[in-house]
Amino acid sequence: MTDAELEQLDYTFSLIIQGRYRFLSLTIPSDVLADTCFVTTRFDDQEEGFQRRLDERRAREIADYIDNGFGTIPNALILSAQPEAQLEIKKGRRALQFLRHPKAFLVLDGQHRVWGYKLAKSQLRVPVIIYQNLSRKEETRLFIDINTKQRPVPSELLLDIKHLADLEQDTDQLKRELYDLFNSEPESVLLGLLSPAEKSKGKITRTTFSAALSIIEDIIKDRDAEELFPVFNAYLSAMYSGMERLGVDASITTPNVFKAIIALFPDVASKVKDRFSGRYSIDNFADVTDEIFERTTKSRFTTAGKGYKPLLDHLALALTKSFSF
Repeated sequence: MTDAELEQLDYTFSLIIQGRYRFLSLTIPSDVLADTCFVTTRFDDQEEGFQRRLDERRAREIADYIDNGFGTIPNALILSAQPEAQLEIKKGRRALQFLRHPKAFLVLDGQHRVWGYKLAKSQLRVPVIIYQNLSRKEETRLFIDINTKQRPVPSELLLDIKHLADLEQDTDQLKRELYDLFNSEPESVLLGLLSPAEKSKGKITRTTFSAALSIIEDIIKDRDAEELFPVFNAYLSAMYSGMERLGVDASITTPNVFKAIIALFPDVASKVKDRFSGRYSIDNFADVTDEIFERTTKSRFTTAGKGYKPLLDHLALALTKSFSF
């Protein structure tokens, strides 16, 4: 299709000036953006590409979010008009005109949203910022500025406030309530070792705690936090005591160590249930875990940096070896 055959589109806009840059602010239908925007990834174009590889799963999530009518996406796309757009500002009017060309606009920010618009069946009006007459150097610098100056909200904070938006699943609520008990109850072995809303060195974040409990979700999902807290607190107290004797108690806040400890819980609790008829006290847990720590070394905990499973496998093997009639 020649340029003469391409559809011409008109939209009203506002001119914004920031420092030496002038750009246009307007809204454009999502289907138009899907037809006119493109990206140049570093993987596809080593000479001039500067964007990251796109994630189809993320784009599909955006499309589903749009089609299911869950909410709104108010963030503006940041675009750079290309020569193919033949963008013109009409004289005497607050309107601009461009061609519906597949290479009309290079996306500087919002690549996955554009792909989501392509995949979505529904349409919506999207806020857009359009820069004109940028060189590739200027486009690249803007891309760097946009992606380094803005700071994403920490996942710990999002998890901490998720219940305020009424977006929690049952298991999310359970994990949150259990974490809060460990963070507030005077007898909690983790008291002072938790950081609910942000990452903090030497602290267990809500994200790490939730990810660890997800490993054993099937055995806790039908329980409540008040019921689980004394059991897990007794278990973690016994494990912490054993780690203290090895001189590695500080590593309990290391994500992979904490995940391995939580993942080991079903095996240890099973032995406690058999030996002590389900009386889950610190002493009864220690009766099982002490034998584990007699068969492990400090280095197993201090080198747990490449996933939790190697440490879990080692602790589980030590637990098996401790079995006796």
